[in-house]
Amino acid sequence: MRVLYFTRDYTTHDHRYLTALANSEYKIYYLRLEQSTHKTENQALPPDIEPVAWVGGNRPYHWQDAPRLYKDLKRVISEIKPNLIHAGPLQTCAFLCALNGFHPLVSMSWGYDLLQDAQRDPLNQRITRYTLRHTDVLVGDCDTVRKKAIELGMDDERIVTYPWGIDLEHFNFPLGKAQNGSTFTLISTRGWEPIYGVNVIAHAFVQAVKQIPELRLVMLGDGSQSDILRMIFADGGVLDRVDLPGQINQADLPDFYQSANLYIAASHSDGTSISLLEAMACGCPALVSDIPGNREWITPGVQGWLFKDGDVSALTRAIVRAYDDRALLPEMGRSSRSLVEERADWNKNFPQLLEAYQSALQFVD
Repeated sequence: MRVLYFTRDYTTHDHRYLTALANSEYKIYYLRLEQSTHKTENQALPPDIEPVAWVGGNRPYHWQDAPRLYKDLKRVISEIKPNLIHAGPLQTCAFLCALNGFHPLVSMSWGYDLLQDAQRDPLNQRITRYTLRHTDVLVGDCDTVRKKAIELGMDDERIVTYPWGIDLEHFNFPLGKAQNGSTFTLISTRGWEPIYGVNVIAHAFVQAVKQIPELRLVMLGDGSQSDILRMIFADGGVLDRVDLPGQINQADLPDFYQSANLYIAASHSDGTSISLLEAMACGCPALVSDIPGNREWITPGVQGWLFKDGDVSALTRAIVRAYDDRALLPEMGRSSRSLVEERADWNKNFPQLLEAYQSALQFVD
């Protein structure tokens, strides 16, 4: 069976999916919508994945490109003759496939497309509804995404929900995980973009250090908020308590999680956060914004804590509380690891995508 995997860019998540699909019984073709300006996956396409040449995939996507992409996608479909298309995000890749009238179409939500982009304006909502109406099976990573899809008109019976999960051998929980002596280390790994609330983390850290001089913040990544974050830290006089290593390879990430006391994230919108799962798998309790996607993973006092979204004071108080209750962290770390072993094992969850493919074929038949 021939599957056309049509995605926005080439991310770590795409590499992981394509690697697994390359080991399946299907012939996989890879179609890329854009070459974005942000950092993407640096590993080559997995063996046996065939990239498709077309007019897209060589620059950032703009709505003005849609007509020519729509036309060339029709050519691609005609030449490859896929038995199934797997496409996402919803407002771009899946939408272009829906416009072409292709079936069976498995649309994969990337979380932000339903939780953020679909709410942006009436046009995006109409595009999302159209795409869902022409989708045979929708794949999502959490109940929050599922509920939003149903709200926008998707048939519940045509939704497959599972956390994308992580590699539990790579992101592991070392026995006897050591604490960092007198230093209490917070780690943030989300991109430096407004949607991830990184400015909230920076302001809260400045306030918390006034009460706890032992605090240290490791803030991985980069992004458009770089200058703002550095200014907050400089004005707050905490630059000597902040490490900014930049972008980190997947191979090195477990070491950072394992050496931290607490994972911290202030995202304003999220499905199932892979970064959160990675931290939990490494036995790092979490302090995260109180939004639906996070509530599916964090029970306060068990795997960590929640704080009011966007509230700097609430996050500051929560950091101080976590420090005061640091004796509880080892047990929270064990609970976190146990939960991801139960629900977020990539090797166990990935086959549900193949089941979604089979369901889509049956809907068309």
